Amino acid sequence: MKNPPKWKFAFIVWIAIYPSITLLNYIIGEGLNHFPIPIRTLIVTGILVPLMVFILLPLLRKIFGNWMSK
Repeated sequence: MKNPPKWKFAFIVWIAIYPSITLLNYIIGEGLNHFPIPIRTLIVTGILVPLMVFILLPLLRKIFGNWMSK
C-alpha cells in the first residue's frame, strides 16, 4: 500500500487527537492543575501518544483506508 497524501494523514491525525485531548482535559484536567505545565504535558502526552499509536490511528486507518489510498 502506498503512503497517503500528507494532507489526508494530517486530517486523520487531527480527527484522532482533537477529541482525545478534549476528553482527557475534561476527565483529568482539574486534577492536573496543581502540577507545573511541563509535568502536565508529560502526563497528557504519556497517555495520548500510546492511545494514538496503538488504538486510534490503526482504527481510523481501517475506517478511512479506502479514502486515504485514493
